[in-house]
Amino acid sequence: MTIRQGIGRVAGRMRRGRPPDAGGFDRKLVAPMILGSILNPVNSSMLAVALIPIGAAFGAPPSETAWLVTALYLATAVAQPVIGRLVDAYGPRPLYLTGTALVGLAGLMAVFAPGLGLLIASRVLLGIGTSAAYPASMYLLRSEAERTGLRNPSGILAALSVSNQVIAVIGPTLGGLLIGLGGWHLIFTINVPLSAACLVLGGLRLPRRADLRLAPGQRIDVVGIGLFAGTIVAFMLFLMEPGLDHAYLPAVALVTGAGFAWWELRRTQPFIDLRVLRGNAPLLATYARQLLAFTTIYAFLYGFTQWLEESRSLSPSQAGLILLPMSGAAIVATVLVGRRPQVRGKLLVGAVIQVAGCAGLLLLDVSIPVWVPVAIATAVGIPQGLIGLANQNALYAQADPARMGSSAGLLRTFAYLGALLASAANAAFYRHGATTGGLHDLALLLLVVSALLLTVTVADRSLRRVGRDRS
Repeated sequence: MTIRQGIGRVAGRMRRGRPPDAGGFDRKLVAPMILGSILNPVNSSMLAVALIPIGAAFGAPPSETAWLVTALYLATAVAQPVIGRLVDAYGPRPLYLTGTALVGLAGLMAVFAPGLGLLIASRVLLGIGTSAAYPASMYLLRSEAERTGLRNPSGILAALSVSNQVIAVIGPTLGGLLIGLGGWHLIFTINVPLSAACLVLGGLRLPRRADLRLAPGQRIDVVGIGLFAGTIVAFMLFLMEPGLDHAYLPAVALVTGAGFAWWELRRTQPFIDLRVLRGNAPLLATYARQLLAFTTIYAFLYGFTQWLEESRSLSPSQAGLILLPMSGAAIVATVLVGRRPQVRGKLLVGAVIQVAGCAGLLLLDVSIPVWVPVAIATAVGIPQGLIGLANQNALYAQADPARMGSSAGLLRTFAYLGALLASAANAAFYRHGATTGGLHDLALLLLVVSALLLTVTVADRSLRRVGRDRS
């Protein structure tokens, strides 16, 4: 079965089990949802092969071009829940259209950027623009569930997950092809036609607010959004460059975080309802799993790849080939179990395999046969597919329907926090290069993180109920 057939199959299977008078999920929504949701991963993955030529073009060292990556993650981590809250208030259509329009604008800004500074600014704008589609999609799923009576649209959730994983796999190859055809500018230019396609599909197919079943919010908590953004930015900037010189940043994050909590607890319509969130232990556990899982996933992806290139002396293309089975395993795992709404089994299997994969890193040295790192990479890909999909399904069942957009945005924020924690861990253990000793030390940390993930999963009894009730 091809990947394309798999996506179509898992999307189509959600029609089964619906009430005879429900009418089924509106399939015209699938194309704009999927196209919008891939904008972030395609821009993240294509850039991996463009950092060297961009640095050469502007005479910038890797320490400066790295901000092209971190700027996107930083902007997205902050913007996801903010735009999600706006989706809750105004509906998905205006935010989706505005966000995808910003993607096209960011592409044009990057093409004509005279220096690295404006190119980094375009990545910030791109991060904001690409933050709209995912919370908009989750909102639409909940709205359609209300209309059709289908409580668990697992097929559409799986299709979103598979499409994101597929584009992450082909992104570096696509980026290399575009650079070969017309230089690094083309990886930014492609955002213009992608933006136009989203605008056309979104304008034609997304429902207007009057057509939606979920009641929008009344007010936007601007002060709460500002305090939240200040807390996240200060914390993430410290993670990107930890050290005594930046010790003030955690203090800033602590002060703004305390101010955020004080403000939100006194608002009748807060940006993030901490009282409800505090009482929703299953949703908090889902966020914790997302943070733990993606810390391990990103640390493995970056740390393992650097070790292959530096200690095993593989070229970037050779290292990419070794990682290809990891992405393939993630896609296959998602396709095989995507239509099943139950999440506990996926999370348990994923956590156990993640522990085993991290333990496997301790076996690696420069003389080990190449099939061993290939096998480890393949194994680690399985939890990458299972855990991401399961957490997405769990959030859909656990979040307050009136705050589905902001809740979905926070799920992405915790994933990006995991990416930055992984980056900090790699920097700490590879201070003197991507050595085998550094990889083994990193593996020990990841074993602890993966064991915590397994513990949180086993202890969460609420997972037994997710996906059991289907209308």
